[in-house]
Amino acid sequence: MLYLLILVLALAGFAYYVLSQEVFGAKPQGKRLEKMLLSQNYKNGQFQNLSVTPQLAEGQSMPKVMFNFLFGKKNPDLKPKNNIPFVETDLKNLNKEENVFIWFGHSSYFIQLNGVRFLVDPVFSKFGSPFKFFNKAFSGADFYTADQMPEIDYLVITHDHYDHLDYPTVKSLKNKVKQVILPLGVGSHFEKWGYAEEQLLEEDWGGNFVLKNNLQITFTPARHFSGRKFSRNNTLWSSFVLQSSDKKIFLGGDSGYASHFKMIGEKHGPFDFAILENGQYNEAWKYIHALPEDVIQASEDLNAKKIIPVHSAKFALALHAWNEPLQKVAEFAQKKNLPVLTPKIGQILNLDQENNTFEKWWK
Repeated sequence: MLYLLILVLALAGFAYYVLSQEVFGAKPQGKRLEKMLLSQNYKNGQFQNLSVTPQLAEGQSMPKVMFNFLFGKKNPDLKPKNNIPFVETDLKNLNKEENVFIWFGHSSYFIQLNGVRFLVDPVFSKFGSPFKFFNKAFSGADFYTADQMPEIDYLVITHDHYDHLDYPTVKSLKNKVKQVILPLGVGSHFEKWGYAEEQLLEEDWGGNFVLKNNLQITFTPARHFSGRKFSRNNTLWSSFVLQSSDKKIFLGGDSGYASHFKMIGEKHGPFDFAILENGQYNEAWKYIHALPEDVIQASEDLNAKKIIPVHSAKFALALHAWNEPLQKVAEFAQKKNLPVLTPKIGQILNLDQENNTFEKWWK
């Protein structure tokens, strides 16, 4: 009995030690929590989606999903057999007069617009999880690092999942970032990690900020969830509308398909570019990660002229082939005659150029 008690205490102590690590961030409290409690999107102790969003689709169960993920037949192309191709771009010496988009794999990307630099959901670690041994990045997709980033005017975070909010990356970037744009509650993590309160531009859906050089960003809904430990939805998740005098860009964030895309399109569209999450999907969790055909429908709802698909080619978080998301979204878009822009990692996409063409490098 004594040995059992010692074992239980040892395991409890180890669990406490692990879960107290900085990587897990901090719970919202004080003024931040008071603001969250006033949000119409915060009910019953959690943030809520606009649409009813079951954790899993009808006919699915968590034991079934976990069994298939852990013990089901693995797709032979789950991970690439060769390095992911990339282009080495000197980000620190980009012409600040050029309006560009540069993707770093998964959902990490850089936008330079009207001389203002944005970095969205950067994950430059070799892994997309709280632990170095889990969810390793594909070779080639791990080329870019925080050290290669220039000074960043605005770091933009869509939600606090590990494959979008990477603790080692945001710690490494701290001295390069002027301000952080993030949904309600997520600032609690950043303050724990040494960012100053005045750096944080934290808002609810519908909120907006006027930024440098007369740019504007508006917080818009997404259909997803949040959480870094065991409790879910104690911080908000968001999409964004980034707007200049002559351009409008939709930053999608993780989202399942629902009517909010139509609502955003009617209120804020049309969009010159829609950057939409396309990858790490499964029929079982289609309500929180859009399927490729949903991405096309979302772009039509948004009234987007061009689609830039992200959320692929770096991590294997689902059971599909690593290149299936790009293959499928390109095929579906072709049927609808919608332009899909698919630069390689690190390749410059000129936002002022009418006809950007990119090879189907994933083949």
